[in-house]
Amino acid sequence: MNSAHAVVLTSVEFRSTGRLKPWQVTTAKQMMLDRLDTGVAVTELAEACALSRSHFTRMFKVSTRVSPQQWLRQQRLSKSKELLQASTMMLAEIALACGFYDQSHFCRAFMRSQGMTPQAWRQRAFH
Repeated sequence: MNSAHAVVLTSVEFRSTGRLKPWQVTTAKQMMLDRLDTGVAVTELAEACALSRSHFTRMFKVSTRVSPQQWLRQQRLSKSKELLQASTMMLAEIALACGFYDQSHFCRAFMRSQGMTPQAWRQRAFH
């Protein structure tokens, strides 16, 4: 091949998009969902995605627009709403099933997210 016609690849063409690959997003999210009640260390998520903890955290946020911790909290609150609406479980049971430390922690997180207590949300959901 003539050197005048050689293709020169710039560093831009090799640069990462800053996003996780689809399999990495799926893996991380599934690991968090599988352990919603107990939680999973970010280090473990990063290892499963073959990345360092800091690189994984950065790329997860670019890929999903929220940190792994925020995504997990959103999933816990979503699951709590399902249980509030579809079950007669007590708030303390829902809190533990969704990975909150206790009922008080659950109620504070729910109030910040929804602007009302879980009990008020449950009553509103049934009307």
